Amino acid sequence: MTRAVHAFFLALRDLPNPRVLRILLQSLALTLFLLIVVGAALYFAARWAMGYWGWLGAAEQDMAGLLVVLLIVAGSWLLFRVVAIVVVGLFADAIVADVEGRHYPAAAARAVDVGWRQNIGLALASLVRLIGGNLLALPIYVVLLVTGIGTPIFALFVNGLLLGRDLEAMVLARHPGRPRFDRPARWSLGLLSAASFVVPVANLLAPIVSAAMAVHMLHLASGDPNR
Repeated sequence: MTRAVHAFFLALRDLPNPRVLRILLQSLALTLFLLIVVGAALYFAARWAMGYWGWLGAAEQDMAGLLVVLLIVAGSWLLFRVVAIVVVGLFADAIVADVEGRHYPAAAARAVDVGWRQNIGLALASLVRLIGGNLLALPIYVVLLVTGIGTPIFALFVNGLLLGRDLEAMVLARHPGRPRFDRPARWSLGLLSAASFVVPVANLLAPIVSAAMAVHMLHLASGDPNR
């Protein structure tokens, strides 16, 4: 966990860099756009289904539509994370290459280029793991609702595991010969990243900070010099 915290603060120091800020703004704009599109699609799909099957009258459909909006807002944390991770996957190589080039030039010189096809593949694999993992955990989420705090704590645990795996895959794509993170490192990386998605405002920065943190963790563990 100490290494993860150190990597986290190194990642925060990367944020003011102009290129990192440019990637952050591009990815954030695309994330928010897709989030609005997905939310609107869910709302209109639900309204269409209720009207098509004749489940409710016009007044009841309006109330149900409001309920759908509230559910989307309530689930916005997971929805935002789904969209954000996919978007960051598209920008992953640019983020990793920039952080490596400035802090670990020797390692950056040995890295392999990751094409857009592989970036898309990593993003889609992350999406499948996220949805599949949370669907498998859904019955436990429901059971833990009676505890009041059990569901968010368990969700943090599940998504920490998933996010640690996603971030590891993202940085190792440029260094296929490197060994995988050990389990405590992957867990601490995922837990800090998942926790940052929960904090308002900070969650907007979380995808980029998490990606940079994964880069630092890889090279700190490998003993690469940080200039």
